[in-house]
Amino acid sequence: MKKIFISFEFETDKSLKDLLIGQSQNPVCPFEIIDRSLVEAAPEKDWEEKAESKIGLADLVIVLVGATTHKAQGVLKEVEIARKLKKKIVQVIGHKDGKYKRVPNAGRLYSWTWDNLEKLLS
Repeated sequence: MKKIFISFEFETDKSLKDLLIGQSQNPVCPFEIIDRSLVEAAPEKDWEEKAESKIGLADLVIVLVGATTHKAQGVLKEVEIARKLKKKIVQVIGHKDGKYKRVPNAGRLYSWTWDNLEKLLS
């Protein structure tokens, strides 16, 4: 089973993270969520070290893309860490009808479908 780290804009896209965690509870799900963005209202000073540790355990980093994810500092830092650790990163569009921009250097952009998630994780 693949281990996933979810990167998302904490302020606006927590509901997307909750949806993906819900999908991971499906008994036939090919992945497990090992952790998610560590951004908090008042981030701890060792936030980056914690993020690097969690991302280091992941097989894949999924960036949940919303309207302003492309400029969320926490997401950009998590992508930078994942790239440094040579982790595969993909972007998944969070809202079908919403406007969004790709997150720089965060891999290919996919529609959020069960088929796409299965392909990415096989």
